[in-house]
Amino acid sequence: MKTRKLGNNQLEVSALGLGCMSMSALYGPPADKQEMIKLIRAAHDRGVTLFDTAESYGPFVNEELVGEALAPIRHQVVIATKFGFDIDLASGQRRGGTNSRPEHIKAATEACLKRLRTDRIDLLYQHRVDPEVPIEDVAGAVKELIAQGKVRHFGLSEAGVQTIRRAHAVQPVTAVQSEYSLFWRGPEAQLLPVLDELGIGFVPFSPLGAGFLTGKIDENTQFDPTDFRNNVPRFSPEARKANFALVDLIKAVAERKRATPAQVALAWLLAQKPWIVPIPGTTKLHRLDENLGAVDLELTKEDLSQIAEGLSQIEVTGERLPEAALKMTGR
Repeated sequence: MKTRKLGNNQLEVSALGLGCMSMSALYGPPADKQEMIKLIRAAHDRGVTLFDTAESYGPFVNEELVGEALAPIRHQVVIATKFGFDIDLASGQRRGGTNSRPEHIKAATEACLKRLRTDRIDLLYQHRVDPEVPIEDVAGAVKELIAQGKVRHFGLSEAGVQTIRRAHAVQPVTAVQSEYSLFWRGPEAQLLPVLDELGIGFVPFSPLGAGFLTGKIDENTQFDPTDFRNNVPRFSPEARKANFALVDLIKAVAERKRATPAQVALAWLLAQKPWIVPIPGTTKLHRLDENLGAVDLELTKEDLSQIAEGLSQIEVTGERLPEAALKMTGR
């Protein structure tokens, strides 16, 4: 497995991480816990060292899963988790909105440490920016946790560039996590240049467009009633039909490279910057192996030019998130 370094803090991780959210939440019913433990350990056996979770996935159950799976190999992996939603730490009930008050951050981190069965969190993200709490206070709270040895690195998720600058001035930010893929290229305009300038790594979630870029989803696909994609404008049947032109473009490259569309989509991300580490998620071993194959797929300048030319002729239909969720991004 090839490795990459996130940010000026030089956090070294596998070139592809594993997003663990879908094992417990949002993509339909939770998968079998013991099977997911096996999958997480299989990912490590194949060289994956970055594992991504959050207190809100479940809530709590995904962290418990990741903690149990990685306990025997804790010192060989990098665990990333997130705080920031208003969750009752005793009951796990979402109270709605965000909560990044410093006292809540510290209490939430203590709870995360217990669920993850560890004495430190390698990369702690603020999950969403809290408009009620100055980002300087958030960064200051994490800085204290780092000084205490409970956290190693500070991250931000779906934050705007001015927020990133302000946080970075208080406590250096190692990584920013936001959606980025051939299906959503919003970060290219402002975010990527600022990360490059400040020396901050980038961890794209949904690097396969929530599964759309695999080519396995079309306008006739039926999602489980509990799947979040039912509420995403970009995943309406009409939008899926219109957006399949993007999949056709990726398939054409994949056929020429003797690869799969998923591998091309991930290899494209890896080719954008050396400090980008995507975290595709899966609940299936054969998909894990397919995704990891992208690390060794080299897209030439000609391949990238073909993709860029094709993208210039395609307008993706539909917002990437429901309206309420979009309002919580880019602050």
